[in-house]
Amino acid sequence: MDLQQNNNVTEELDLNEILRVRRAKLDTLIASGNNPFEKVRYDRTAYSQDIKDEYEKYENAEVGVAGRLISKRIMGKASFAVILDGKGTIQSYLSINDLGDDYLAFKDYDIGDIVGITGFVFKTRTGEISIHAKKIELLSKSLLPLPEKFHGLKDEDMRYRQREVDLIANPEVKRTFIMRSKILSAIRNYLDNVGYVEVDTPVLQPLEIGASARPFKTHHNALGIDMFLRIETELYLKRLIVGGFDKVYEVGRIFRNEGMDRSHNPEFTSVEMYQAYSDYFDMMDLIENMYRTITEQVCGSTKITYQGVEIDMGKKWERLTMVEAVKKYAGVDYEQWETDEIARAVAKEKGVVVPEGDQATKGHVLIAFFDAFVEEQLIQPTIIYDYPVENSPLAKRKPTNKAFTERFEYFIYAREMGNAFSELNDPIDQKERFIKQVEEKRAKGGNDAKVDEDFITALEYGLPPTGGLGFGVDRLVMLLTDSASIRDVILFPTMKPIKK
Repeated sequence: MDLQQNNNVTEELDLNEILRVRRAKLDTLIASGNNPFEKVRYDRTAYSQDIKDEYEKYENAEVGVAGRLISKRIMGKASFAVILDGKGTIQSYLSINDLGDDYLAFKDYDIGDIVGITGFVFKTRTGEISIHAKKIELLSKSLLPLPEKFHGLKDEDMRYRQREVDLIANPEVKRTFIMRSKILSAIRNYLDNVGYVEVDTPVLQPLEIGASARPFKTHHNALGIDMFLRIETELYLKRLIVGGFDKVYEVGRIFRNEGMDRSHNPEFTSVEMYQAYSDYFDMMDLIENMYRTITEQVCGSTKITYQGVEIDMGKKWERLTMVEAVKKYAGVDYEQWETDEIARAVAKEKGVVVPEGDQATKGHVLIAFFDAFVEEQLIQPTIIYDYPVENSPLAKRKPTNKAFTERFEYFIYAREMGNAFSELNDPIDQKERFIKQVEEKRAKGGNDAKVDEDFITALEYGLPPTGGLGFGVDRLVMLLTDSASIRDVILFPTMKPIKK
């Protein structure tokens, strides 16, 4: 047996002994009529950080605090203990003179136990704000030890699998998710204040639409039909615009049966919004102002630091067409490609791989050059607009150039953050694009893909000129909390099961 195996066996034996001892303590408590799991409430009157921030108000006042015991220092007839509550930590002084038998019981408490302490607030000789305990109660028993004796949960995989322990061991993690909540509130407040109405649309959908993302498939027993978890909220929201809503948005969970990496999770949160009688330029103004407002509101400034790079949300965002961006960063000019063959030849000369091969159009080649040369350059907030029709099946064609659409994406820190269109409202054109999309998907094995005839019918009733935009909430939270991975901003990210 090597050293690592020996260490693992020792740790397992130690853990088993800890579990045995803690379970025995619980059995003793139950036998004595003090089952901690029968406690139903505790009268908490203050939080740790509030006491520290407003010491003058709390000095010598009696308070009731409750939280997790994270350290204790036994010194015979007196001890110090630290508890972690919803806002931070606070020390408590406990003595046998004040607590009697409860002090003897406290000495047998374990790190991780949930306790309630009643006492008065004071400062120790070293100036630490503390609580002089007059009563202590065991409110819940911890049967598992905290990780590494509460020195922190460092194993990244285990942090994501056991987020509850991660939150206990790493206080900065909790701050990230409090920030996430504030960001979501700021998004809603901004959109509500400019006249948008929040709505909910179905998560379970009756068909696999012809979009490029692969859905999760399930079965509805009562109806006897297959159903699919949504890969976007777009089509239902645009049907609401047809129905007479002027401005709608949805904050919702999206599910895509695809790979995972530092910026992708199969389940994520998106915001999509649609505005009647507007176009993609209106959406550009909306998202730029929204990000600027949210950043200042949540972070206190329009300048933030992400992964060591300063990002300035306050400056006017650069706006480039895709053709301009490729010319600027790749040094090739789309306007000089007279034919598809010439475009493919330029790609070959520059070593740019075009996935469509010999079937590639000028639009496909332009997209390939953008992916190869441009995106990595877009560190400061930048809007790239006028996308080829080849990769924009739901966007309206530009009246002045039918090869392009009124679509934009915006990028920050070389990462695509959101997507917007002047929405296609021609039902004939839309159906033709849907059919082509379904054919392409079925050719790749997506045999459930179908044209959404209900959506086509809705367009036939008449969709006004409409601007639409969607973005991933998780990526915005990553940016504003300086988080490197999407798993750092999703409480319970999707994980590969552990074989046991």
